[in-house]
Amino acid sequence: MAEKKTKYIFVTGGVVSSLGKGIASASLGLLLKKRGLNVNIIKCDPYINVDPGTMNPFQHGEVFVLDDGSETDLDLGHYERFLSQNMTKDNNVTNGQVYFTVITRERRGDYLGATVQVIPHITEEIKERIRKPAKVNPDTDVIIVEIGGTVGDIESQPFLEAIRQMALENEPEDTLFIHLTLVPFISTAGEVKTKPTQHSVKALREIGIQPRILVCRTAVELAEQIRKKIGLFCNVPSKYVISAIDVENIYEVPLLFHKEGLDDAVCNLMKLDVPEPDMSEWDEMVIRIKNPMGRVKIAICGKYVYLKDAYKSIIESFIHAGAENNVQVDLIWVSSEEIKQNGAEKFLSDIDGLLIPGGFGERGVEGKIESIRYVRENNIPFFGICLGMQCAVIEYARNICGLEDAHSYEFYADLKNPVIHLMADQEGVTNLGGSMRLGAYRAKLDNSSKSFRAYGAEEISERHRHRYEFNNAYRNLFADKPFMLAGLSPDGRLVEIVEVINHPWFVGVQFHPELKSRPVESHPLFRDFIAATVEYNSKKNDKIVTERQLGDTEYEIIKRLQKE
Repeated sequence: MAEKKTKYIFVTGGVVSSLGKGIASASLGLLLKKRGLNVNIIKCDPYINVDPGTMNPFQHGEVFVLDDGSETDLDLGHYERFLSQNMTKDNNVTNGQVYFTVITRERRGDYLGATVQVIPHITEEIKERIRKPAKVNPDTDVIIVEIGGTVGDIESQPFLEAIRQMALENEPEDTLFIHLTLVPFISTAGEVKTKPTQHSVKALREIGIQPRILVCRTAVELAEQIRKKIGLFCNVPSKYVISAIDVENIYEVPLLFHKEGLDDAVCNLMKLDVPEPDMSEWDEMVIRIKNPMGRVKIAICGKYVYLKDAYKSIIESFIHAGAENNVQVDLIWVSSEEIKQNGAEKFLSDIDGLLIPGGFGERGVEGKIESIRYVRENNIPFFGICLGMQCAVIEYARNICGLEDAHSYEFYADLKNPVIHLMADQEGVTNLGGSMRLGAYRAKLDNSSKSFRAYGAEEISERHRHRYEFNNAYRNLFADKPFMLAGLSPDGRLVEIVEVINHPWFVGVQFHPELKSRPVESHPLFRDFIAATVEYNSKKNDKIVTERQLGDTEYEIIKRLQKE
């Protein structure tokens, strides 16, 4: 019996970065998977960092953590969400990983004294990593390989050379180059311009790569004559020039690509005899997103609010949860430093819920703590993630437990009351990269908790990325208050979830639930948090109507009687 051959689709980008290669790759992967194929996706990042774990979010955006503890590029989040399958460390390849491996081998003498060069040593290592997922799972039909950066970037040249070689080593129908490029609309001229795409493809062809499909990002529909012009100058049949017009949300992209015939083109060129995809479930999800029955306002209070990509998975999780609750989630971005300077009421008086996301460093922490106090006292739904949970513990310790100097050991080493402390297995750790508590860990839930009701299970598995934890020395102090340790590690040693009992919805988690939310199946905690904000919004609006109906004088009398 002949060994099954895995086919490879290489997605490159031109003109400018951030065109959406990750979403395009994930969308194509979804379409092929819906056709019955076993699909995997790899992101090749040209930076020298081993992974993005130590990179500033302002530079790189969110670090997406996998079940196996790998810290990866945010595009892997798109892969997981669109394909509804978990990635591994083999799905993210960086220049840093490649060079580190090759240099380590050279130091060991593996190359027997040969001169170590980009070709063949670096390119062979890249090809080996691209082939690895198929070796791990021989049933893989197609691997989509996204090459980070743009054509012409000096650091991405080894990756481009490696995939050029792979095309030579395989049958023509077993490899396919797709190039994503920009076709800008010049408003002053009232027309689109094809020259950037022509030059981008020219640069690719100069290094020996001929794209067979062009995906053109554009703000306007491409006329047939424009497609023909692009095809003529780029040596691509016009039927394989795909228009990727801007859409309202990223979950429309697979539907757009299918309408444009991208998956048909891929199947034709790669000789894949597969049925049409069933996109009904996906289509239904998009309809819910675009046609909400109501709206809620959620404030996200953090220090990276000026770079939304730092919270990419959280943003997507709110879209998923909003669709499941039939509401549109309007996100209000609030700088924790502005809360500290101007007070919480100015920014949070009109919201339906507050989320404090994860983060590192002391800057902005006091603003987060103040915002938590405000929503706790005003019975506004609250959701804290990682540092957000830790800030909730600090706030409760200060204002309910009477520990006015409570804080985290992460920020102050000489604290009298470090209610958040360094984990025992993090003592003495000096390397920053890949050394936190990373990846999937299990937790047991209290069956009387809101978290248990959300999950509908006594034991869960969630992804972590942290060094600090709830200090167990303070458990008894919190136990005497309406405060629940709602989730613990299976051995009972680590606090994973906290809840305030006498509050409509106040939940803090040490893990990152946003990393496991999916478009067609929102995360249980995000789903129930949004449900709580919908209920709060409904009660709040009923109260506003009542106040308006009463009139100012009658309302003031009632408020005075209530206080008496």
